[in-house]
Amino acid sequence: MGLWKRITNLVSKPEPPKPEKGPLDLQTGDICEVSLVTYEVVGTARNRARNAVMLTLQDGTNIMYLHVELQEKLRYSLYQPIDGGLENPNEVPTHIEMDGTDYYMDEQYHGSVLANGRTPVLPGVQNGEQHVWQYQSDDRKLLRIEWQGGRFTLYEGESVLNGDVRVIRAS
Repeated sequence: MGLWKRITNLVSKPEPPKPEKGPLDLQTGDICEVSLVTYEVVGTARNRARNAVMLTLQDGTNIMYLHVELQEKLRYSLYQPIDGGLENPNEVPTHIEMDGTDYYMDEQYHGSVLANGRTPVLPGVQNGEQHVWQYQSDDRKLLRIEWQGGRFTLYEGESVLNGDVRVIRAS
């Protein structure tokens, strides 16, 4: 190494460290751990207006969905898809009884989402308006209904503690 190169290296500022990725920053191909189970992120659906993302996670053949939202603090909900549907997005009820559990509407919103990878969104409808209804039962079970592109998707799940979600490898 030449003298000039050595002097330049001594005087130049070192590159700042890259900030670590958090769960809101995960992309397709990243690896995360949720409640001691390791998953690969195979799809994302981002709602930037709400600072939220729905991650499609795969562990072998098992598919789960992790909803991450930053409000006052990060909030996590882990869902699995369930069969069912509704007729009309204008007639979604505020109370749903399913398998002996009563779910009450907690929140309803809509916004634009950007989808990437494998998501429940219909092929070819990767970006667009999405309507979401979130429910909670008395025993803290969660129900989520999404409507996008003329199609309903239903999920059942539970809240996850912040310490139970960990980014293992991010690209």
